[in-house]
Amino acid sequence: MSPERPVFSVIIPLEYHRGQWEQSWLGWASQTAEKSLYEIILVVPPDFTAHDELRALAGDRARLEFTASEHDIGLCAFGATKARGSYLFFTESHCRPEPDVIELCIRAIDNHPDWAGFSCRSVPICHNRLSEAEAAMYQADIEFGMKVHPWRKVLDQCFVTRRDVYWECGGLREELGHFAEWVLAAAYHARGHAIGYLEEACFHHYYIGEIGELKKFTLDFVQGEIRYLSEGRRDPGSELLEIPVEWSEWAGFDPPLARDVLKVFVRYSLSGRGWKQPGEKLRALVRWVVLATLGDIPTRAAARLTVVYARAVLALLTVVGSSEATARSMRCYIAALIRLQRLDCIRRNRRSGGLIARPLGNHVLAQIGFHALESSAGHTFRWSEPQAAVRIKGAPGRNTIHVQSPALRAPLDRIGTHFYLDGAPVDPDTIVVGRDSYTLSLDLPPSGIATLAWACPVLRGVGDSRRLGLSIVAIDVGRDVPEAGGGRPASLAKKDSGLSAAIRSFQAGRFDRTSRPFRR
Repeated sequence: MSPERPVFSVIIPLEYHRGQWEQSWLGWASQTAEKSLYEIILVVPPDFTAHDELRALAGDRARLEFTASEHDIGLCAFGATKARGSYLFFTESHCRPEPDVIELCIRAIDNHPDWAGFSCRSVPICHNRLSEAEAAMYQADIEFGMKVHPWRKVLDQCFVTRRDVYWECGGLREELGHFAEWVLAAAYHARGHAIGYLEEACFHHYYIGEIGELKKFTLDFVQGEIRYLSEGRRDPGSELLEIPVEWSEWAGFDPPLARDVLKVFVRYSLSGRGWKQPGEKLRALVRWVVLATLGDIPTRAAARLTVVYARAVLALLTVVGSSEATARSMRCYIAALIRLQRLDCIRRNRRSGGLIARPLGNHVLAQIGFHALESSAGHTFRWSEPQAAVRIKGAPGRNTIHVQSPALRAPLDRIGTHFYLDGAPVDPDTIVVGRDSYTLSLDLPPSGIATLAWACPVLRGVGDSRRLGLSIVAIDVGRDVPEAGGGRPASLAKKDSGLSAAIRSFQAGRFDRTSRPFRR
């Protein structure tokens, strides 16, 4: 390979260097491989101040690329556009490679032609008790990703990839922060590109051990995660990314929609249907009153108190606790922090109109009273609660509303579901019940926007504490939506045997709620 076309383009962003960029450079300058095999691209952010020292140390052995980006993912993405190598080698400026890394990578390319990319081994550098706890937490996650998880194998500390595959899979997206690594890894997997783990090639990764930096990193990841979910993209790999429970919850924090459900709840309860236990009825009433009046305030307040408590315990254990106890406390604190940050990010996005994903279909503007996404019998769906509502949009006047609801609990005509449009009961004569759908013929107001709510008896699965209502795949609205008639849509006809088995299993107490997609 000629010097004009190196094998590797090593891309080092100089953001978040943690005072380690000189050690990182010395590690790359000490490589035992032939220097013509790789080029080094140092991507310099605008706030990097040690320009003279950098030029003196690197000399003509590296290319300096300057950009306005201030995030290391953005710097890596920019560096990739300047790379000439057949392989891109992403790393971080607080990571120091062993001298034989390039040689081992060349050998790996020859030995594993099926690998479109691979990550190297991360060895922690710790200097205080918090950095030890931080390393224990992240190293366990890295080990799981590299050795157990089926696709989460992009590690930006030391990731090598064919350049053509990197661009085919969309590259790193700066606006997603460090969540971009997961998106890229999912895209590789969805397109059939294998990512390996080269354990013998080692990088020494410096853990800073500062709570402020940890909070900053987790917030960066969470902001990217929520931004990605808000886009509602359907790129290859998007279906692999787990939906966090906080994202499933956000749709329930809609006070106007909760007030609509509260009205339906009262009307349905006064009719004497659906409730056999007064205590359960009272708990449901309190829940809907709280949601209708306070929205997400109680949930966020509880999450904030959990963070304060977890942080206090971590601070105490850092002084008097064992290493194992400190590490456990660190994991609890980070988990609590991520939940709070997700809830805060979702609230900000919702207020700014940024939440556009519509998991029940493009005609559903908002929803309330739904559990998290799950799958069974060939369906991906959400269980509603016994009372739930959606805000739908169609054309003014007569519309056909098609509610796809696999009969996982019993044949639909035996469930006793009652529908309401803007709080008024829907005439049963306007509803056609199919095997796995309800088709309603209704008049929408001049705005085309209305609230469709329903209520049905409570269902509880064996070993499942949730209050279940209908299983909902999607809700379609339009003047040309096919009616269910006495049968079912052709697209669902192939699932008869799976549905029948699911009903029998559920009734026998064998319904598997754990078979859900998007597990990390």
